[in-house]
Amino acid sequence: RSRGGSNVADKKTMVHVENLKKNFGKLEVLKDISMDVHEGEVVVLLGPSGSGKSTFLRCISMLETVDGGSMKFCGLEAVSNVNGVSTYADRQTLKEIRETFGLVFQNFNLFPHYSILKNVTDAPIHVQKRDKSEVLKEGQELLNKMSLGDKANYYPYQLSGGQQQRVAIARALAMKPKMLFFDEPTSALDPELTADILRVLKQLASEKMTMVIVTHEIDFARSVSDRVIFMDSGVIVEQGSPKDVIDNPKNERTKNFLKKMQSEI
Repeated sequence: RSRGGSNVADKKTMVHVENLKKNFGKLEVLKDISMDVHEGEVVVLLGPSGSGKSTFLRCISMLETVDGGSMKFCGLEAVSNVNGVSTYADRQTLKEIRETFGLVFQNFNLFPHYSILKNVTDAPIHVQKRDKSEVLKEGQELLNKMSLGDKANYYPYQLSGGQQQRVAIARALAMKPKMLFFDEPTSALDPELTADILRVLKQLASEKMTMVIVTHEIDFARSVSDRVIFMDSGVIVEQGSPKDVIDNPKNERTKNFLKKMQSEI
């Protein structure tokens, strides 16, 4: 699946990461990661547990600080590397950068005491200071889009895991981000509910939403991504189209990982 087959060279670079490093104490979790994400592209990160993919996502979403390298988002410099020292931008720039992306976690992180609609609309109203009636209207439209239109006044505990995850996606979209980052959005769900989330992500992909998705779902990666990045031991081992990386992997580590994943299914 190549969406429109357009030339990546013409596309705006949404995320530019160069020589990214991250250590936890003596443990090098990310070793010199460089990659770009282009506008409208869906990039899936695959790899065994402990390969560094979730840490990488936490670094680019600024939930973790990096120990080396540089990062740019939509042309804004988040971390610059001067003479080998990585320095974060000032607070105002980082605030602007954070507004370019939305985050969806594996465990939903909804506010239990807020209704579904309030979960989706609270930040646009209070953080972005947008017009309340407009936000509420958009929030309801997002819930309709997620097939949750009739659940606006429910509370998270009244919904299934899959429904809660769709609320989390609606909440991220309500902030009007330029891209979305997902950390294993289906890992807490059973297979039937996973299919619901995959449908939503495919729909977003068809609308050209830029997405970076960490997942273990090989079939999903194959069907929704423009590019698959296989990570192991903190490095990018292999990357390319799903056809290249998943169906015709070149590297032994990739082959072994995929073989192991197929045998577990």
